[in-house]
Amino acid sequence: MLPLLDIPKAMALLGSVFVIGGWLIRIVMLGVLPLKRTPQAATSWLLLIFLWPVPGLILFMAIGRARGSQSRQERYVDLASFFAETAAAMSEFGPSAALAPHDVADLAAKLGGFPAVGGNAVAFLGDYDGMIEQLVSDIDNARKHVRIMVYIFANDKAGSKVIAALARAGQRGVACHVLLDPVGSHYWRRATLAALAGAGVQVRDTLPVSLLSLRRRSDMRNHRKLFIIDGVIGYAGSQNLVDKAFRPGITNQEMVVRVTGPVVAAMTAVFLADWYCETGTLLQTRPEIGPAQGDAATLLLPSGAEYPLRGFETMLVWLIHTARQRVILTTPYFIPDEALQNAMQIAVARGVEVILIVSAITDQPLVRLAQCSYYDDLLSAGVHIACFREQLLHAKNVSIDGRVGIVGSSNIDIRSFQLNEEVSLVLLDPASVGELVALQKRAMASSEMLDLATWRRRSRLHQLGEGLARLVSPLL
Repeated sequence: MLPLLDIPKAMALLGSVFVIGGWLIRIVMLGVLPLKRTPQAATSWLLLIFLWPVPGLILFMAIGRARGSQSRQERYVDLASFFAETAAAMSEFGPSAALAPHDVADLAAKLGGFPAVGGNAVAFLGDYDGMIEQLVSDIDNARKHVRIMVYIFANDKAGSKVIAALARAGQRGVACHVLLDPVGSHYWRRATLAALAGAGVQVRDTLPVSLLSLRRRSDMRNHRKLFIIDGVIGYAGSQNLVDKAFRPGITNQEMVVRVTGPVVAAMTAVFLADWYCETGTLLQTRPEIGPAQGDAATLLLPSGAEYPLRGFETMLVWLIHTARQRVILTTPYFIPDEALQNAMQIAVARGVEVILIVSAITDQPLVRLAQCSYYDDLLSAGVHIACFREQLLHAKNVSIDGRVGIVGSSNIDIRSFQLNEEVSLVLLDPASVGELVALQKRAMASSEMLDLATWRRRSRLHQLGEGLARLVSPLL
């Protein structure tokens, strides 16, 4: 007869294993977490793991390491000559020194790999539905190819208009390729993929999610929005291909730049590289470089895990440190790291006017609480905070002293700095930057300025929520 199981002893043994294992996890992670992480991120992870060692370790294994897939990294290395040849060809269109600040152009070229080019025409598209209609019109006039890379592609009313235009383009013999993010598009993904495939479009997921893989973290997303027609028209900005009111009760307001001219070659190169990283197929050996279309000087600044430096953040922090008069930052999600927060506060101390435009309407409550936790420090330092009231201001843009502007997909938060694949169009000529500043001032006119004394009268419960959210803000 088998001996009866001594349940109390078994439970005691299990409890001992659990306690010892928990402390082993804590001790090991004390040595692992501070490496290659900001102090804020390391502190947040250590707090989580010391409170809940086993769940914390599981979460860390899933999303704790900013590392992309090995195959994508290897394919990106293969593209070194492709990028170098594209940049060399584009450099022939360099703007005059009087038109574009050479220091900004030089740093951006080192961060993102593309030179500044002149001869571009820039148009700002702030009307959500109008942008969709303009894109559909451009697709209907395409003759060679249409390339779309987007975070959210829905099969709703707005997305279906684009799908129908792609179907018409395909019937004319135009090659259509789409990259969409499976996380951003998850609600519509299957239906959208089916609709695109039915329209004859070649479509792929970017950074496919695999919960079984521990070699890369699944929350590293491709957040880029690039729409390219025939290699001569390009769109960059914050807008996805989805209805502006796809979240009940929330209407999005965006900013997109439609550009023609030599800079579109860099947009094409980014798309071709991402397509190659996902499929192993390079659609072109080198992008065409279109003729001059205007007087705007611009450059494209991609950033992501494949780039050695955090391109957008590095550029932003440096620009704020070099500002002399005014910095205007527009973002729906604001979770700064120490370098950015210090840069903003130091700029104010130097006499620079720093204005942060955020949305009073939110679709991410936890992020909003974490964001609010920084307001007291910023307001105390003299940073002006404008809360846009009309809609969810989803636009992402920056202007510095009226001499440099940035419009793109990157939020001013740690996720966009460290985890997401992003892309920004840097504006270098006075006319383009001046138009951006005018749009930013229009947003400020529809905003309520926060007052420090009033802000400090918010409820204790809200302050508690902010504090708790801030503890995990490096992980958001």
